[in-house]
Amino acid sequence: MNSNTIDASLLAKMFLAGARNLELKKEWINELNVFPVPDGDTGTNMTLTIQSAAEEVKNLESVTLESVSKAISSGSLRGARGNSGVILSQLFRGCSKVWRNETAVTAENAARAFHKAVETAYKAVMKPKEGTILTVAKAGSERAQELVSACPEIEMEDFLRGVIEHMQVVLDQTPEMLPVLKEAGVVDSGGQGLVQIMKGCFNAFLGIEEEEEEAAPAVKQYAYRTEFILKNKEHISKDERLGFVAFLEEQGADVAAERCEEGLKVHINSDDPGVILSKALNFGYLSRIHVINNTERPQYPLHIFEEEELKEAMADPRKDPEEEEAQEVQTPHKEVGFIAVSIGDGLGGIFRELGADELIEGGQTMNPSTQDIMDAVDKVNADSVFILPNNKNIILAAEQAQNMIHDKEIIVVPSKTIPQGITALVNYLPDKTVQENAALMKEEISLVKTVELTYAVRDTKIDEMTIHAGDIMGVGDTGIVAVGPKIGETAFESVKKLVEEDSELISIYFGKDVSEEDAEALGDRISEEFPGCEVEVASGGQPLYYYIISIE
Repeated sequence: MNSNTIDASLLAKMFLAGARNLELKKEWINELNVFPVPDGDTGTNMTLTIQSAAEEVKNLESVTLESVSKAISSGSLRGARGNSGVILSQLFRGCSKVWRNETAVTAENAARAFHKAVETAYKAVMKPKEGTILTVAKAGSERAQELVSACPEIEMEDFLRGVIEHMQVVLDQTPEMLPVLKEAGVVDSGGQGLVQIMKGCFNAFLGIEEEEEEAAPAVKQYAYRTEFILKNKEHISKDERLGFVAFLEEQGADVAAERCEEGLKVHINSDDPGVILSKALNFGYLSRIHVINNTERPQYPLHIFEEEELKEAMADPRKDPEEEEAQEVQTPHKEVGFIAVSIGDGLGGIFRELGADELIEGGQTMNPSTQDIMDAVDKVNADSVFILPNNKNIILAAEQAQNMIHDKEIIVVPSKTIPQGITALVNYLPDKTVQENAALMKEEISLVKTVELTYAVRDTKIDEMTIHAGDIMGVGDTGIVAVGPKIGETAFESVKKLVEEDSELISIYFGKDVSEEDAEALGDRISEEFPGCEVEVASGGQPLYYYIISIE
């Protein structure tokens, strides 16, 4: 191979190595989250995004630069989760636009591809902020162009090393660009994720990944992909989850065990689904179990209950009754439909009562992918569909889905919190046009202030507040509002700081770890403190967040 070029086969190998390196570093990247909340998810979101693309690359029958580029672009666009994942998918999309028309990667077209990647990613973000993954990507692009301009025949090894080293330098400077990063003592997590991908790619180019593959059987093609929800009446601790993940990684590859509303959402490629499920039974009961045969029918999901042995295992009295797959029923056609992202039975019920046709499980603890949102839209038999992301880290994925759907009118209402989404639905008026309602909803959600109560997972300092692991935090729309040792007291202090003279309604949604008595007591105390406000208390059932409180 010419040292100045990268062929399709090597590009695929480099991409898979980059994905693997990111996966290995994802927990470390999660911990770079500025706010010490228990659901820092940048590393997870970027990993799930790139894994979606990696699966398409692995399944390619014909490996050409065009096919590899398209697989990376398509897989990442559909699998994109969170803002960091969407931006990453747009970077890949930009590269694909250049490389799909080439026969080999050179330093010259790589520089053009990096430039196109940055251009595409910046266009996807309404208000780009410097000191983020965008800045790190732009630094790599600019350095690539400088290197090629200085030496058009530059060796690919020197080119890649120069680009990555400059990206690392700029990543290390991100705390100077964003004061919140400097105060927290971290670099940008998205930028770190991008650098780790590039480093993994470069190692594969140097042959390091190839040596690891020869020594490690973990990269083999496993026979089955097992997917299920692990439920537990009690909260699954971090140590339990990490221990379970360690076991899974010993059994196979492409492991994910992410928190969701009901417990853990697990998937793994392995040769023995029975071993996986038997181990999972030690932690609780299972639902939504599927096995995909990777060797015979890779796209056809086989319901695990077809296996008699596993039927018996599922008969354990701790578990839910056997779940039968419901027949798809075509819902009556309507002009307008609604999709809301929500987590927790109580909050889901509220959205249903207000007219939501489909709920997407997710939110603070798990960001749905672009494909998840597209699948939900597919289920709504309506000409126009409103999407309520209800989380600032899901809005970009919703907008990406909007751009990829062409048979329905999609309206993304940029709701950043659950209460904003509820307010948007409450203010929908059937006698107004879609455009009028969209404008009305956006106006109304801007009047909603939200604070969410959770616990700190590490020591840090933010906004001149010293926070210790285990402290209760009131996280508002623009930062941390209050910190204290007690849930109720911190919630009360948070509300006191947000209520203004014209405030009229305070809504309290209590989570799965809060008793109704404690929630009612908090509501009574807030009512006494603010007699001019109507106070409503409702069960949200959300995990990790003790209270979600809105002031309107």
